[in-house]
Order: sequence, then C-alpha cells, then structure tokens
Amino acid sequence: MEFTSRNIGSFRRATGGISQAQATVFRCLLDQVETGEYEEVEAQAQALAARPRRAWERHPEPVWLARAYALSAAVLYGRREHVLTELDSLAAELQQTSGGDRKILVVVQVARAVVLNGEERYAEAESQATDILREVTRLAHLTHVADIELSALACLAEAMCGLGRYEEGEAIARGNLPRATENRAASLRCLLVHSLNGQGRYEEALAESRQPTPPASRAGSGASAMVLAAALHGLGRRDDAKATAHQALDECKQFLHPTHPRIRQAQELLALITAGDSPAAGSP
Repeated sequence: MEFTSRNIGSFRRATGGISQAQATVFRCLLDQVETGEYEEVEAQAQALAARPRRAWERHPEPVWLARAYALSAAVLYGRREHVLTELDSLAAELQQTSGGDRKILVVVQVARAVVLNGEERYAEAESQATDILREVTRLAHLTHVADIELSALACLAEAMCGLGRYEEGEAIARGNLPRATENRAASLRCLLVHSLNGQGRYEEALAESRQPTPPASRAGSGASAMVLAAALHGLGRRDDAKATAHQALDECKQFLHPTHPRIRQAQELLALITAGDSPAAGSP
C-alpha cells in the first residue's frame, strides 16, 4: 500500500505554533518527499527534531512535525526497523492535543496502519484504520482531511484483503477510486486488482489493471506489476506472469529499502509462478 505525501503536506495550514520560516523549511521537505527523496527527508527531519528547543521557539509543534516527517519518510521508503515503536511514542505524546494539531496524530496513525499491514498484522491494521476514520469525522469541520481519509480507507482495504475479506476490500477500493487522484488513485487501483485476484476474477483484474491510472510514486514501486503478474498467473499465462513478476521485483529492489516487505512478497510471487503452483492473489 502506498502511503502518500499529501497527508503531511497540509500541516502548515492545520497546525499552530509553526512560524513562517519553519513552514518554509517543511515545504522544502515536502517537495523532496514528492520527488521520492525519502532518505534525505528522513535525515533532515531527524536533524531538525534534534535541534535545541530554543532554535525552534517554545512551541512543541515544530518538533512533532519534524518527527512526523522523518517517520513518514521512513515508512514510504520501507526502512521500518524500530519505526513502529517510534510511531507509538510520538502518538502517545500527541494524544492530548486538540484542534488542528490532531492532524499530526492522525497522519502518524496512518503510517502505523501502513506498517501493520506490511507486517501482515491485518486485524490490528483494520482496527487502526477504523479508529482513524472515526477521528477524521471529528476533524472534518476543522481542517481538510479528505486525503487522510482516502489513505485510511486504502489501509482498510488492504487489511480486508489480508484477512481474506476480498469482497469488502473490493467495495472500499471501487467505491473510493472515482474521487482519488495521483498517488492515491494508483494505490486504490492496485488494491482493486488485488481484491479481484483474491476472488479468482482474473479477467476482471486484468481489465482493471489496464485502466488509465496516474503513475505511482516511488513508494508504490512494484505494486502494480505484482497484482498484474498475479492476474496473468491466474489466467494461466505463465510466461507473461513470470516476466511481469521479474519486473516487479526489479522495481522493488531498485527503489525501495532492502527490508521493505514488498520485496519479500515479490520474491514469493515469482517463486510461486516459476514453480507453476496454483494461482495466487498477489499482494500490493
């Protein structure tokens, strides 16, 4: 599942305690996130968070925001060692916030749901995504939350598929795809194909995979090729499936951190196709 950058892009409008100069710094970091410079963003944001408090005035928001940027970048890239612990720590600090500052908490929770899905802790991811959607409803009158809502719904759809509840995953992905744009459209399209594969509806999955869709960001590398390979394998087109699975694995290795769970998933899918085993649903 692709955790997209616009979740953290609107903090400047929603968060108090951020000066104009600090907002400019975070805007530069956001520009780097959008071009896939995740490692650089993580390092720079960590350095900002570690600055003496006097350098960031007396408000805690800049430090929270810097930590949220660093953790979001790590999740996007796939460097997830210790990230769940760090996300939990930051979320605990943010629990008592109110108003627009709650938006930082919700984005941290989305990142947590992404990690839980990557670790195949789907029931926990479902619970986290449901909690986020409730919080989004409470925040809707204070700040723009449509992008965060779509990310939470994508997390929920992935959790549904992981739990074998493919029809529910399909309903979420299909129902929200028309209002999604850019990276989120790519994520939901991928999840829709995945859910159809899980139901054995490979012809429909193949047709959906060919629909015009915005390109994925670096964080989504390999995901679309994986679900396409699974659909081709389900249709018995073994050579096409094998070539597409190789493409998916190459994309993952080129653009993602070596510990990103999608690399392992792509390797498992390729091994399954190569061995000529039964059709697999694939995993985005």
